[in-house]
Amino acid sequence: MIRATRLIRRDALRAGEIVDRVVLDHGDRHRRRMAMRGIGGLDFLLDLPEPTVLDDGDALVLQDGRLVWVEAAPERLLAIRAPDDHALKRLIWHIGNRHIPAEIAEDAVYIGFDHVLAEMVRGLGGSAEPVDRPFRPEGGAYAGESAGHHHHGHDHGPHDHDHDHPHPHRAASR
Repeated sequence: MIRATRLIRRDALRAGEIVDRVVLDHGDRHRRRMAMRGIGGLDFLLDLPEPTVLDDGDALVLQDGRLVWVEAAPERLLAIRAPDDHALKRLIWHIGNRHIPAEIAEDAVYIGFDHVLAEMVRGLGGSAEPVDRPFRPEGGAYAGESAGHHHHGHDHGPHDHDHDHPHPHRAASR
C-alpha cells in the first residue's frame, strides 16, 4: 500500500497532481498513522512522523509525489451566540470550564452538538442553534499546531533556551 509521509499546508501548496481527496471530520483530522481511502477509491496509509492536525485545504504527499487533498467534513454542531460581547465571553468561560472543544468565531462559538450544553447556554441567556459545518476548534495552550496557530513545545525540565521570549517555569514558592 502506498504511504502518505508528508503534509503540505494549504498556504504552502503549489501546483501538484491531486489524485484524490479525503473528507474527514474533526476527530479523523488528528492523526499520525491510519489506513485511508479517498473519495475516488485510492487506498493509502497515512504515515506521518508525528501526530498532526490535518486542516481543510492541506494536501498529503504520497511516496510517488502525487497529492491527496484534505477536506473538512460538515459535522452537527451548536452555534452559540449572545446578545453582547460580555455575555458571549461569559458563555465562553462556562464552555471552557467544561473542557469542551470550541471554535471561536467573530460572532459565535461552535461546539459539538449536545442538548445538555444547549440548555445550559440558553439558561445563561445565550442562543444555541444546531448547524452543519466543518468543525475547527481551538488547539488549546499545549496542543501544537492547530487552526493555523503556531506553537513550540516547552520541556519544563532543566534546559537551555535559544528563543527570546519570557515565559514562566515552575516558580519557587515565596
